[in-house]
Amino acid sequence: MKIKTFGVEQWMNEYETRAKYNLGETCVSPMSINDLLKLVNSNEADKIMNQILNLRLTYGDIVGNDDLRKNISKLYKEIDFENIVTTHGAIGANSLVLTSIVEPEDEVVVVKPTYQQLQSIPETIGATVRTLDLKLENNYLPDIKQLKSLVNNKTKLIILNNPDNPSGALIPNELLKEIVGIAKSVDAYVLCDEVYRHLNQVDGYSDSIVDLYDKGISTSSMSKVFSMAGLRLGWIATRDAELMKVILNQRDYNTISNGVINELIAKLTLENSKLVIARNRKIVQQNLQILDDWVNSQEHISWVKPQAGTTALLHYDLDVPSEEFCDKLMNEKEVLLVPGKCFDIEHSLRIGYAFESEELQRGLDQVSEFIKSL
Repeated sequence: MKIKTFGVEQWMNEYETRAKYNLGETCVSPMSINDLLKLVNSNEADKIMNQILNLRLTYGDIVGNDDLRKNISKLYKEIDFENIVTTHGAIGANSLVLTSIVEPEDEVVVVKPTYQQLQSIPETIGATVRTLDLKLENNYLPDIKQLKSLVNNKTKLIILNNPDNPSGALIPNELLKEIVGIAKSVDAYVLCDEVYRHLNQVDGYSDSIVDLYDKGISTSSMSKVFSMAGLRLGWIATRDAELMKVILNQRDYNTISNGVINELIAKLTLENSKLVIARNRKIVQQNLQILDDWVNSQEHISWVKPQAGTTALLHYDLDVPSEEFCDKLMNEKEVLLVPGKCFDIEHSLRIGYAFESEELQRGLDQVSEFIKSL
């Protein structure tokens, strides 16, 4: 099977380990197990560590540990634990959904820019892929008129990314309901990659696509919101029982089970999800203010300020292609940014801002010096 080179992942693979200031990082400041135990209940640290150390390393529950899935279900309003299956990260969840649903004769609508996987896998399967362009002048939100023009009776699937990667745009609830109405009109599924959901700049609950639509599919993971990318643990949530049967059948070919230790740590984390989300919202809210102050100080940089997530698109007016810009920045300042070309938006840069505040500020200072040199 031939598939397009995954632009953003290849860029990160090439530069990530060389960067002194990794401003391409998209996860909230990672936690160790000790960090987690201090955050949730240090009095039970010995008990929990004994549980981990004495856990037999056999296959786990095939569809995911029941207690874990019950805790995942609490992140939604309309989901029971039977509506959830665990996967190898959100990337595994997205891949499993796409290969379960999409067939060569189907038509698929996908937002752009977004995580390239969501577009390239349906293209490789042979579906007709139509892009719903998220535009700067519309604050990177879906245009309902354009969406209506893209769907028809052959449309099998509409793919969203909410909050959006790379822009940080958050689709308002009323707009989500309009999208659901369009999907219903052609009986299409809606897959929403919600890996950044809960990391809002304003506190409060964000509706999931599965809260609003019985043919909605939510994918997410422990990586971005819960600071545990190293667990490589994600999930699929859907109320569509027939679709879940198809997904489980497909899953047998690529996942027997997830790691039992990974699921145990994820369960502990999600039992205390409010504490972890509060920690991580505080980090992204504080760091966005640092980034906002920096953007406002830059003559050549503009943006649409993100409403959620951990990433933003920085637009610049310098006559330098984005790959050249980022390559020179790395070689001269050891700062990693992702070129907008990876998202087909030239003269822009994706930045992550959810790690340690001091590293963010020092990295931005280096970018300022680099821009002056240009």
